[in-house]
Amino acid sequence: METAKVLQHKNESRIVIYCSSNSPLENQVKNTIGRKWSATLRAWHVPNNEANTIAFLKKDFVAPLINKENDTTKTEIKTEKETPLKISFAVNELRRWMKSTRYSDNTIETYCDALKQFLVYHKTIEISEITNQHLINFNNDYILKNKLSASYQNQIINAIKLYFIRIENKKLSIENIFRPKREKKLPNVLSKQEVKTILESLGNIKHKAMLSLIYSCGLRRSELLNLKLTDIDSKRNIIIIRKAKGKKDRIVPLSIKILELLRTYFLAYKPKTWLFEGQDNISQYDERSIANVLKQALLKSKINKPVSLHWLRHSYATHLLEAGTDIRYIQELLGHNSTKTTEIYTHVSSKQLQKIVSPFDTL
Repeated sequence: METAKVLQHKNESRIVIYCSSNSPLENQVKNTIGRKWSATLRAWHVPNNEANTIAFLKKDFVAPLINKENDTTKTEIKTEKETPLKISFAVNELRRWMKSTRYSDNTIETYCDALKQFLVYHKTIEISEITNQHLINFNNDYILKNKLSASYQNQIINAIKLYFIRIENKKLSIENIFRPKREKKLPNVLSKQEVKTILESLGNIKHKAMLSLIYSCGLRRSELLNLKLTDIDSKRNIIIIRKAKGKKDRIVPLSIKILELLRTYFLAYKPKTWLFEGQDNISQYDERSIANVLKQALLKSKINKPVSLHWLRHSYATHLLEAGTDIRYIQELLGHNSTKTTEIYTHVSSKQLQKIVSPFDTL
């Protein structure tokens, strides 16, 4: 049964949605900005804000979503169960334009959802009457007040800018809107021994093959799950990554050890189309399931770090750099547009830092 309710999760007010995998509701949740999966709750949850209240207060789970702490939403429910027609039309117009210019599906949904939330906030105003001041007010009274992320703020600005320029043929003074600087966080990296411990903890050959392939080739999760049998070129010892981020194809080297592991896996599971298939042997392996595989591996290996699948990709790049691989090759292997993106790994490489002698040691 599809239900939803408001909970305090990790000191945040969140709308928790319980739904079946690959259902229309789950797809809607996945296209919502700020959505997260909770392994503890075994459910998706999204920010508890006006737009999400409207988006998820529908049909069978209207009642469960309301609780005593959210009396303010009851007035909204009576007057605004569905998104106003003018907003749906505007969002669809942006979607049609973005599809015609071949934006990626993820970007289209991200921008459309951002535009929808902005327009819902100003639902009492005609879209043609929206000015730069409305954007400033939204920034101050909604984004900053609710302490939403800098990335969300930039997504909203980019979506609004695109919509008004391309659809409304109207230019807002976006340059006058404060754009937050992105946090310059260092990538999280595991030691080679930690990676080895994690991989060796996996008894299931399929699980071991998936995580080993992510680390050995520096793959993103989506790139791994999108691999087909035809993308593995065992004669040339390469893997072809098709339509990765930015719709770019690239090739990565396939190590002999990984090839042997893949052959053992293939004989055991005999996948037909996708390299890693779900339980039905037809569809792709589920992204939540592979995250759970890593979680179980961490428990077995007793590594008490909040490791994600992307840590394996970061570790791959850092270990290559520490082994002396030219950063331009690492850039190509990771599929980065610029070496500036790849250079972040120079800040976490410990090889050169270990050669530095602290003045304390010479006292």
